[in-house]
Amino acid sequence: MAKPPVDGATQVPAAAGGAALDPPAAGAGDQVAETEIQAVIDAAEQAAEQDAAAADSRSDQRVSVGDRARRAASYLGRSVRRNPLFTVILVIAAVLRGIAMVGYRPAMFFNDSFDYLHVALKPYPHQLRPDGYSFYLWMLKPFHSFALVVGVQHLMGLAMGLMVYALLRHRFSLPGWGATLAAVPVLLDAYQIQLEQLVLSDVQFTFLTMLAVTLLLWKDRPSWRIGAAIGLVIGLSWLTRSVGLPVLLGVLGYMVVRWMNWRVLAATVVACAVPVVAYMSWYQAEEGKFAITESNGFFLFARVYKFADCHKIKNLPVEEMILCTEKDGTRLPNSQDGIWNAASPLNRYTGTRWDPEKNRLGNDYAKRVIMAQPGDYARTVAHDFFRVFDWDRTVFPDKSTYSQYEFGTRARPLPTWPMGSGATAAEEANAYEHGAARTRLTQPFAGFMHTYQQYVYLRGTLVGVLLMIGVAGMLPLWRRFGGAAILPLVLAVGLLLAPAATAEFDYRYVLPAVPLACLAAGMAFQQDVRTRYARLMFWRKKPAPASQPEPEAEIAAA
Repeated sequence: MAKPPVDGATQVPAAAGGAALDPPAAGAGDQVAETEIQAVIDAAEQAAEQDAAAADSRSDQRVSVGDRARRAASYLGRSVRRNPLFTVILVIAAVLRGIAMVGYRPAMFFNDSFDYLHVALKPYPHQLRPDGYSFYLWMLKPFHSFALVVGVQHLMGLAMGLMVYALLRHRFSLPGWGATLAAVPVLLDAYQIQLEQLVLSDVQFTFLTMLAVTLLLWKDRPSWRIGAAIGLVIGLSWLTRSVGLPVLLGVLGYMVVRWMNWRVLAATVVACAVPVVAYMSWYQAEEGKFAITESNGFFLFARVYKFADCHKIKNLPVEEMILCTEKDGTRLPNSQDGIWNAASPLNRYTGTRWDPEKNRLGNDYAKRVIMAQPGDYARTVAHDFFRVFDWDRTVFPDKSTYSQYEFGTRARPLPTWPMGSGATAAEEANAYEHGAARTRLTQPFAGFMHTYQQYVYLRGTLVGVLLMIGVAGMLPLWRRFGGAAILPLVLAVGLLLAPAATAEFDYRYVLPAVPLACLAAGMAFQQDVRTRYARLMFWRKKPAPASQPEPEAEIAAA
């Protein structure tokens, strides 16, 4: 039994097993105090060392950022030295775009610009066209600068030329001068530069389409992650312009023809569906229908408007007879009058301008016309499609519309038509800009671009030449369905054919096909194609083996 400690004695703790520890020696209290002080000093020194290490780490990070900047500058310098001709063309293209921005400030406008702008100010699902471009305007709205809007579009234009060049150099091993030549129509075409200066969706759509094609063709067999990126980009292009759907079909068809892994196809479809389904769900919540737009009937009606003959349509519903017009009587001169003109037969119905019921009736009527007059429809589509390849540009569809595709010589006032929100188009444009949005011309820059546009542009006939070169490049690779060139070629033809089949020819609808046509033409000069053509055109028979001397002749000679 343990004895209690004696009063005044120091209690010594017991060690393990019950053995008592030795009591501290004399002066142990002073040693303990010194130990505690030393521990505090050590902790302070350790903290100081940690702070110094952190400072050194930050210094290393600053050095590494500097190193990265120097490496980037070094890489840029090497790229310039390796691609001198393209660098010169790219700089010229950038300067031209800068001149356009200074000459026509803050931006140029088309009739459709104000619909996009109206949605951007207060987003809602538009019944006539998707809101993808309006979302772009909405994202830049805090900056209140149309100059920024078109500045980014000019960067997209430069990027498209860069993508054409980079693909032809990296994947298809073209020489620098050849890849540069293919990119020139994209970089230097005056109408392309003017389109980038307009507040319109076409540049964004073309950029997204070219980006998807570049991602797909950069490697022969892309991964499923790249497939997902491609699908997302195509989904955004689809929400920019409805013709993005044929782009998706063309890309998927190419993947099937090339026997790509099913995971790549699945990733492309799923990633594309994410933004599209989300938008359609929003449309359903606002308009009550799971759709992207409700305007296909309006445009298809405009397509058949000029040649429709109700006498040839059997069993036409009474409610659609109001859409009938006579060629030499009440019919307006242009196809687009069937949708944009206030005297359009569609406006004979009651309801709002873009009423879904009007869209349904116009769609049903147009389909009946096509079924009853397939020859007239085919001729109309063919006429508009081949109009793309005319050498000269003509004023079409009318002077007012055509002039909006040109660098003008005088400022055009903003329209004052009402936008349905209590404000006019001009007032909404000024509200977005937080100032005067009307285009202002600055000389001599505006005059230079006006003169430049009269001479430097890709003529329609040359677009046809580019497509024919692309086809010629596919022929030797027919066993492989034309090789990789089939993708940009099919997409280019599809983008030219879609407006002719569903709406009407328009010069601005030609430009999105140009980068793809340039890419397809450049791919026709890849090494594989050149080798196969060399075998076909310069085939030489193998020389006959040298004859051996007769044995008797050899003996006589000996």
